Amino acid sequence: MHDEFLCHVTGYGICDGRRIGVPLGTYRAPTLALALWWLRDRASWIADRLDPQPEAEYLPAGALVPVADTVLDVPAVMRAWCADLYQQELVADELAAGRLVRIAASDDTTEYELLAESVDAARMHRMASMLFTPVA
Repeated sequence: MHDEFLCHVTGYGICDGRRIGVPLGTYRAPTLALALWWLRDRASWIADRLDPQPEAEYLPAGALVPVADTVLDVPAVMRAWCADLYQQELVADELAAGRLVRIAASDDTTEYELLAESVDAARMHRMASMLFTPVA
């Protein structure tokens, strides 16, 4: 069992023709349960920022407009992932096995990515690549 997990949330967009990533948060979770909690919390955070309630007092009247039906509804994707217990179990199993987990959704301008990996697995992968580097 892996003990610590490094979790990231990043937004990616295009600027001057290049794909640019903007870090939106990082968390070093001391347990698998806290890593899953943080991923769900950040997915909800993204959804709430992209899809605020129209009656929110900080929004001027008419500030929100519906998007076309052809645009992927990132907030709905993130909320659905948070509510899907089967997906949560799959993520837990992957992380417990030492594998990198990526949850991503994109609309027409931005990709939102949640990543998590075992600190131990990342460390072992780094060591293995250093030990078995071919020499010219």
